[in-house]
Amino acid sequence: MKRVKLTVAYDGTNYCGWQIQSNGITVQQVLNEALGSLLGEEIKTVGASRTDAGVHALGNVAVFDTTSRIPPEKFSFALNAGLPADIRIQKSEEVPPDFHPRFTTTVKTYEYQILNRTFGDPARRLSSFHWYGKLDLEEMQEAASYLVGKHDFKSFATASPDVNSTVRTIYSIRLWKENDMIHIRVTGNGFLYHMVRIIAGTLMEVGKGKIRPGQMKDILAAEDRRAAGPTACALGLTLMEIRYPEWES
Repeated sequence: MKRVKLTVAYDGTNYCGWQIQSNGITVQQVLNEALGSLLGEEIKTVGASRTDAGVHALGNVAVFDTTSRIPPEKFSFALNAGLPADIRIQKSEEVPPDFHPRFTTTVKTYEYQILNRTFGDPARRLSSFHWYGKLDLEEMQEAASYLVGKHDFKSFATASPDVNSTVRTIYSIRLWKENDMIHIRVTGNGFLYHMVRIIAGTLMEVGKGKIRPGQMKDILAAEDRRAAGPTACALGLTLMEIRYPEWES
């Protein structure tokens, strides 16, 4: 028996998120079925991040156990031959049997993209959120700076987060604009349900002038979801990377 780690990229447009559920097709379901067909055995992958419906990924992580003789590094080639075009394995490798993608110290990076122009762009409509009005990038950058560090992010989570603690550490938040696209890239040790989308939605309110940058401190202190801005649309969010520092050489 060996444990294989997959780095998975996908366009989340046509999926009800990562995790298997009863109300529609998910990325995990498609991946499990592809592995089952390839190996002739029932496979249940364990994913690192349960991305929402419509959210994309360049570097989600999943593991599975198998007795197959296929070399671990070849799984990416074999799986990609049978997966739909909107899911692609970027890398496959063997990991120790005790490696767990969720219960291991991680560094996760998400990026939210805002297409800031008068009219939308059909070619980018599924990977970014379109906002036609002016957004003050400098104000948004200042507001984001208050979120860096270890804080209780209860105000930036769903109203009743199903977790033991809402304390998380954000290592960095970068905001920049390339032509008409604003990028919000957030790196941290983990994120609460909808946390990055709520951060993006709140920063957009700052950019519109509805929230002052310094109010971010008050929003954090409130520990109340009602204090923050709206939850940004899922389609603008991409899980960029998940790193496991203690397993990296």
